[in-house]
Amino acid sequence: MPRFVDRRKFLFEAGGGLSGLGLATLLAQDNLLGAESGVTPAGCATGGVVTSSPFAPKPPHFAPRAKRVISLFMSGGVSQMDTYDPKPALTKFAGEPLPVTGDLIVRQGHPGPLMPSPFTFKQYGQGGLPISELFPRIAENHADRLAVIRSVKGRSNDHVMASYELASGTVRMGWPSVGSWVAYGLGSDNQNLPAFVVIYDARGGPFGGPSNWSAGYMPAAYQGTIFRSKGNPIFDLRPPEGVSDDAMRSRLGLLDKLNAMDLEKNPANSELAARISAYELAFRMQSCAPEAVDVDREPEATKKLYGIDNPITAPFGRQCLIARRLAERGVRYVQLYHGGIGNQNTDTWDAHGNVKENHTAHAAETDTPIAGLLTDLKERGLLDDTLVLWHSEFGRMPISQRGLGRDHNPGAMSIWMAGAKIHGGQAIGASDDFGYKASQQVVTVHDLHATILHLLGMDHTKLTFAFQGRKMRLTDVYGEVIPQIAKA
Repeated sequence: MPRFVDRRKFLFEAGGGLSGLGLATLLAQDNLLGAESGVTPAGCATGGVVTSSPFAPKPPHFAPRAKRVISLFMSGGVSQMDTYDPKPALTKFAGEPLPVTGDLIVRQGHPGPLMPSPFTFKQYGQGGLPISELFPRIAENHADRLAVIRSVKGRSNDHVMASYELASGTVRMGWPSVGSWVAYGLGSDNQNLPAFVVIYDARGGPFGGPSNWSAGYMPAAYQGTIFRSKGNPIFDLRPPEGVSDDAMRSRLGLLDKLNAMDLEKNPANSELAARISAYELAFRMQSCAPEAVDVDREPEATKKLYGIDNPITAPFGRQCLIARRLAERGVRYVQLYHGGIGNQNTDTWDAHGNVKENHTAHAAETDTPIAGLLTDLKERGLLDDTLVLWHSEFGRMPISQRGLGRDHNPGAMSIWMAGAKIHGGQAIGASDDFGYKASQQVVTVHDLHATILHLLGMDHTKLTFAFQGRKMRLTDVYGEVIPQIAKA
């Protein structure tokens, strides 16, 4: 009886057998061939490494200061001169044109004169760090924990491209995000939850959508996993009523065998390897993920700390409290987004129309939850080995837009870091007198990413992934660790 094989299998066996075996070996070494079937869920709060996994813990390059990252992304573009970078010159020269050499580039047009901040600043903490009245709880309780970097410079004044740059180091889609690099480089301390979790605003996702947490050219297993902040964290995670654990385990075993047969034919298919791993992780998450996001288990005092008792602060408060719960359960990188593109002028920090109204509303939504997160991490002994990062995709212009708003400005933005034994109460770098351009110790996004990896114990020049004949890096061929942050 004749034996028929498909063309792909024939070419693999006849011409690519040795290379296919070599590739399979390399995939196995990197734990990318999927896990064995018959996995029994381990404890939700601990490691539970029971099988081969792309998220098996990996050693860092050197002793880390942080074990995990909680990234707080304020989508829409936060105004630096209205939050963490006071500019008295805007008041002194209010109504005058911005003195620039060359063309003044604005995104939406209607450039006006210099516009002072409508918000007052005070100095807080032992370091006397100036912080806007927009963030009273962060300022009063945590000024000495914040290292504010005032000289971050981006490359695009477009929301989508700028968001991609902050996420992946490039303004183009299709590149691995920083969370994917961290998951790839370190794995996870909990095999029952994803290494990289994303929770975005209930009003909608950020500019650019899923490409912000894409794994790009890496195996798809390293992309971010979306969690909802209320109810079941993932759609269809729970099995149908009447289906027992034994039945689900049996189904998973059969599915694993079928996928393994397909993977044997196509060992280079990272999507398939990721799918196998994802099915097994999903099975283990059925008991662990709902528990991890169940903030109702928390004491009332804790929920109040995050502002969950207030309808204004409750949505982002839930996100922040879930981030803490995921962090203490071993999730390596938690990405939170505040601001969703339902109506970008009101639902995000995109203050074209009226910076005072826009920033007042969004600061009120986030100040209490972020202050609560920092307090809670500190009280639980987690802040010293957790990096908390607050940032946006770009800053805003020092001139007015139609008298009340501010346009996009990638030339200068302010971000802050806390935790990870970082020296707080300091301002790093500077923008010019008007906040238009980063002027002293300019920090690029590559520098920012190099610093994040450094705090996690990874050398950004050594964390590479082979793609199309080149060893790719998150920081490309650039990036310098910010010395004030690196100093323990």
